[in-house]
Amino acid sequence: MNLRAWVYLLGGVYLAMLALAARASWRRHRTSDEFMFAGRSLGVRLGVLTYAAALFSAFTFQGMPDFFRLHGVGAWIFLAVSDGMMVLLIVAFGHAIRRRVRELGFEGVAGLMSSAYGSRGAGWAMFASSFIFLVPYVAIQIRGISIFLRSAFPDLLTPAQWAALIVLLMLAFSEIGGFRAIVFADAIQGLSLLLILWAIGLACVRAAGGWTPLWDGMLAADPALGSVPGPKGLFTPQFLIASAIAIVMIPVTQPQLTTRLVVMKSTAAMHRMAVAVGAFAMLVIFPTALVGALGAIRYAGVRTDQFLSGALLHDRAPWLGALALVGLFAAGLSTTNAQLFALGAELRSMLRGSDRAVMAATRAAILAFAIIVFGFSV
Repeated sequence: MNLRAWVYLLGGVYLAMLALAARASWRRHRTSDEFMFAGRSLGVRLGVLTYAAALFSAFTFQGMPDFFRLHGVGAWIFLAVSDGMMVLLIVAFGHAIRRRVRELGFEGVAGLMSSAYGSRGAGWAMFASSFIFLVPYVAIQIRGISIFLRSAFPDLLTPAQWAALIVLLMLAFSEIGGFRAIVFADAIQGLSLLLILWAIGLACVRAAGGWTPLWDGMLAADPALGSVPGPKGLFTPQFLIASAIAIVMIPVTQPQLTTRLVVMKSTAAMHRMAVAVGAFAMLVIFPTALVGALGAIRYAGVRTDQFLSGALLHDRAPWLGALALVGLFAAGLSTTNAQLFALGAELRSMLRGSDRAVMAATRAAILAFAIIVFGFSV
């Protein structure tokens, strides 16, 4: 089969799994708490996969390989050390916030801030900051995936039409399945992300003729790729420190990740999840370095979209290229879904009124956020 036939087959399987997850989750909705937080009973396995999927977005497929291609092995040191430090903060911050949640309750991070400070202004400030950050972040991911899909199938849909399709799928899935369905989708995406990246990474090693030729070829293309600060001088102490702070603070600054710490079924489960997320990060980041190393050999000086379409799609076996395309779509859909739903949860935590009225307003807000994100993406 050619690439398009494999995409239709594997994409159909993926969408069928999403439909089953949404249906199974919808049947369990007895309360608004179940819809918004899956009953606050996540175990370690689902916790690891949903946290990792929310953390490693479409940027893992698109950004990291190009990051390694342009800046060399310093990217591995930067990402691995920063993510390792982040795990320590997950444990400390998760322990602290779960203690506060036991004292104050939890309907969302904005509501928790309002209760902790005794001021609704603090909660609205948290919601506003989440909105300002997440809307363009979600839009950028949708835009990137749309352009990539357009390059793979130039005669099928325009980037705006791809973006509309992604947003409609996000809306249908989150409105039907709620948080539990998003967690199931994250589990599918997390496992597929890991397997697909390793399959592509090992294919790049074989294409280079082995591990040593891959390394030697990268250094032959540009010796500066083998050391810091790299060929473009990016990895200065100032950059590494500033970026490490930004990465380490992700569990605190992104409400969809903070929420996942709170809804773990126990603090012990949250601790085990944090350590496992660190291991997952190392396993996910490393194969992107292999793709980037081959890119430095074969795609030096080309545009990012040309490198990605060649390295991930056209230079691979059709089934593997299709896996990469479906995996990228899954990564973008899962992560953007989680972020869009998180905005709804944050707004819900600040609303007052009957549960039915608050949930109706929350669902309407998620629709409004989706429309805004689509506008930004095009």
